Amino acid sequence: MGTRDCQHICGESSPAIGEAGTTGEWRDSFPVIDQEKCLPVRQNKPSCFLCWLYCPDAVISRTIPVQINMEYCKGCGICAQVCPARAITMVHEEEFCPNETD
Repeated sequence: MGTRDCQHICGESSPAIGEAGTTGEWRDSFPVIDQEKCLPVRQNKPSCFLCWLYCPDAVISRTIPVQINMEYCKGCGICAQVCPARAITMVHEEEFCPNETD
């Protein structure tokens, strides 16, 4: 718990990379970024980063180009839902890597 300037006690949290551990093999889909559609890349300035803001696992970089740490990404799809440019799509693991076996 922390305190704000008004001296009220409040609960606060912030995600940290790896806090929930690596994803392992249970993720069934993952995000793919079309960098040509991504607003920060197109405008060459930090202009959006809604994916970074809403990612519950804090695995999206706030850099140009935007990158996702797939080792910790859980595949929730929130980044794809909040992207105003529709630059992020969710791809099923089987469709992307059809030749891999268990």
